[in-house]
Amino acid sequence: MRRFWKDVRVENGEVALDGKPVRTPGRVPLALPTPQLAEAVAEEWRAVGDTLNPRAMPLTGLANAAIDRVSAAREAFAEGLAAYGETDLLYYRAGEPEPLVARQAAAWDPLLDWARGRYDVHFEIATGVMHRAQPQATVARLREAVLALDAFRLAGLSPLVTISGSIVAALALLEGAADAETVWRAARVDEDWQAEQWGEDVLAVEAEQARRRDFDAGVRFLGLL
Repeated sequence: MRRFWKDVRVENGEVALDGKPVRTPGRVPLALPTPQLAEAVAEEWRAVGDTLNPRAMPLTGLANAAIDRVSAAREAFAEGLAAYGETDLLYYRAGEPEPLVARQAAAWDPLLDWARGRYDVHFEIATGVMHRAQPQATVARLREAVLALDAFRLAGLSPLVTISGSIVAALALLEGAADAETVWRAARVDEDWQAEQWGEDVLAVEAEQARRRDFDAGVRFLGLL
């Protein structure tokens, strides 16, 4: 779509182009829950050049998702994220070499310790990748925490969970118990180790950069709520 508007404003929590409200792909007004998020989304529309590029408008995309996808089936969407509580990245450790074992422990144990104290839960830690069932009470408590979130927070949390593979790390970030760089580095422990041993692949680096952009967009989105 080519740019057709000159003026972008926020009116009553909605982004308006030349006085007309922006609508989501589902044809619902793009209404934002906070002034900060509304202004940040409006800034994305102001920054559009001759042609609209959705990839350059991640906050708008997450807001569209919150309104069109998540709000329409909030509980089902939350259940999909909560399922990571059964297979969280942080549960599965390498048996060797010792430097990797130590690096995983240093990055992942503080996040699990936070969750133990925050939610009063116990985690089963496994060596290798074979599935190990988590206590039902643990899965239920993490599920409860996720289901309590509104549609906009679920939309912002989604890329953090799917990119990191960890609902525990994502919740720690959401609640301010860990910063974005700590969670990103925790999610990248294994990949960073492999790159150090065998070198970096150009395509892998490009894919990582794309994931980082999506991750950062989720972090910023949550910070504006």
